[in-house]
Amino acid sequence: MAETVFKLIKASRLIDGKGGPVVSNGAVLLEGDKIRAAGPGKTVAAPGGAKVEVLDYTGKTVLPGLVDCHVHLNGFGDGRSGDELATLPDEVLSLQSAKNARTHLYSGVTTVRDCGGKNKTIFMLRKAIEMGITPGPSMVITGRPMAIVGGHLSYFGIQATGVTECRAAVRQLIKEGADFIKITASGGSTKTSFPLRPSFNVDELKAIAEEAHKFGKHTAAHCVNIQSMHNCLDAGIDTIIHARHIQPDGTWEYRPEVTERMVKQGVYVNLTLNESRAIVQNLEKKIAAGITLTAWEEKLLEGCKAKWDDLMDHAGRIYRDGAKLVAGSDSSWSVNPMGNFQGELEAHVMAGMKPMEAIVAGTLDSAKSCWTDKSVGSLEAGKEADVLVVDGDPSKNISDLHKVVDVFLKGAKVDRKNYV
Repeated sequence: MAETVFKLIKASRLIDGKGGPVVSNGAVLLEGDKIRAAGPGKTVAAPGGAKVEVLDYTGKTVLPGLVDCHVHLNGFGDGRSGDELATLPDEVLSLQSAKNARTHLYSGVTTVRDCGGKNKTIFMLRKAIEMGITPGPSMVITGRPMAIVGGHLSYFGIQATGVTECRAAVRQLIKEGADFIKITASGGSTKTSFPLRPSFNVDELKAIAEEAHKFGKHTAAHCVNIQSMHNCLDAGIDTIIHARHIQPDGTWEYRPEVTERMVKQGVYVNLTLNESRAIVQNLEKKIAAGITLTAWEEKLLEGCKAKWDDLMDHAGRIYRDGAKLVAGSDSSWSVNPMGNFQGELEAHVMAGMKPMEAIVAGTLDSAKSCWTDKSVGSLEAGKEADVLVVDGDPSKNISDLHKVVDVFLKGAKVDRKNYV
């Protein structure tokens, strides 16, 4: 049997992901693919006589690998619609998904929750990652999302009508390997859907949640209007995605009673704040490069700029009213490519969170919403050795999370120059 070689990561600052103060001169001891110990450097040491590889990151910050609780790995992030995306062959989407997974991993994201892809493309990607064919983060997968007939993501999804079909659909998805059930509880960008209206009825949502929970699976629901959130809260859904306080006529109207229910029921809220900001940034880059936007892109740019103030106002109120915010980027949907999860955490700070709170939202709390917090999300003994090293101090300047120095996945340092 080969002798265990420990890795001792030493850094000027340690952030454990649990929200406590920064530890000066911290250290993390890795034993194989697990964390053996983490804390002040003077308290962290390998067993006597053991072989130790010391990695000195003086001047840097060590923290848990980031956890993006909302991605769509099938996407391109180049503005094409989901309806168009769904027409591409599974083979093309699988290759694009592998590229996206690698990009996110290299940027510091070591766990993702994929919220819906075509057929079994994401399952096949996870298998390829596990076989060492392509690099990528750990994955929590829904496979096909659940939709009503013609509803949002119905072109990817398993479509169900009525309580019996909803229960059967959950069982089918679990048979296919789903780690959780993603539900489109309102319409969205899908052409045949109605974003200002709820989709599933409450009895259908209850059946989905009950069936998922019976098998130890969690649920996450896309909601871009007020009534869809009420329906999901009535049904016992675990995570509400987007959480847009929008009326049927399209007006934004913050409803504090919705947030109050979320807090009381312990529901996680994934606001996907940076998507609009990223769309504006990427489209303005195209304009600056002399590229003429399409009519659709011009309309998208105008819409994102117009709703930004409302989005920030509502996000700040949801945060101040006590909702448990978790971070998910919704990349690579729309004009929002992979590799910028840090932008989501920046947007949370813009909405009023302190940098350390945003870090927790993007690590431990995000892992909690994915039901993976026993293994990832914080630097604690016994957890997977997913570690991020950055320059600067993100507890003071959240944008320092962009300054990635090294990424460790399950104890192995990721070769971020390997783009073969």
